[in-house]
Amino acid sequence: MALLDTIKAPIKEEMAKFETMFKSSMKSKVKILDIITSYIIRKKGKQMRPMFVFLSAKLNGTPTDATYTAASLIELLHTATLIHDDVVDEAYERRGFFSINAIWKSKIAVLMGDYLLAKGLLLSVDNKAYDLLEIVSEAVREMSEGELLQIQHSRTMNINKEQYFEIIRKKTATLIASCTASGAKSVGCSDEVVNNMKHFGENVGLAFQIKDDLFDYQPKGLIGKPTGNDIKEKKLTLPLIYALENSSKSERKHILRTISKNNTNADKVKTVIEFVTAKGGLDYASSQMHEYKNRALNILISYPDSAVKQSMIDLVNYTIERNK
Repeated sequence: MALLDTIKAPIKEEMAKFETMFKSSMKSKVKILDIITSYIIRKKGKQMRPMFVFLSAKLNGTPTDATYTAASLIELLHTATLIHDDVVDEAYERRGFFSINAIWKSKIAVLMGDYLLAKGLLLSVDNKAYDLLEIVSEAVREMSEGELLQIQHSRTMNINKEQYFEIIRKKTATLIASCTASGAKSVGCSDEVVNNMKHFGENVGLAFQIKDDLFDYQPKGLIGKPTGNDIKEKKLTLPLIYALENSSKSERKHILRTISKNNTNADKVKTVIEFVTAKGGLDYASSQMHEYKNRALNILISYPDSAVKQSMIDLVNYTIERNK
């Protein structure tokens, strides 16, 4: 966490104020909701998305009340989607702790996610931040489309690189893009600058998701999921897609049959991981990850050097260098 503390230094005051606002935005008169929100706050993650909001805002101007609204809205949304994802995936751990559905069961978890989403929407309306609400609502729509596209392709076991990038752009990159776009919008930037920052966030998000996909091939589950989990869920991610596209017809048929019929067999999953490694899938995915990272950093070149710019650069690098 020491590196993240260094990255946060130029926005330390903003993040502290955000913490207070975020906690307040989750409050309810219903006791069980307050109990669960207290648990969520105690087990909070790295808060990278609010960091992107504040760094984007400060890179382009001076943070305003709208900046805090944007950061809180996005964090509420992100938290809601994580809770819902754990229900869908039947995951009982999140960041090394019990997930909400593990403790309070799926019905309460779904309702909790709905509650946080509603709180985010109301926060925007109460502050008349309709332009920010538009940016984030678009992200919610695309995230849902991305998840459904992935499910659709996992059922047919047929996906190419172009389809993969469309899926991760929608399901992951769009939310980080909404962070950087909202940050710029909140300080009164022009549409051109807002779009520029949106493209910046999208490139970061693509690199971020490829990094997550590479974790699935690590010797140990480093981000709260076991090695080969994507394969077990029949998710075809970039390392595997590349390996399949660079294999013979018989090899491809054998691997797809293995994933389809033996995806829960640890030894069979291991053979798929070895196949992907041997075919250069990990190296290719890593090169693509660095390509998107560099595209993001190139967008920052036009900004004058500053502590804020350096923190943004460091945060981008952190997204692909993190070990969980």
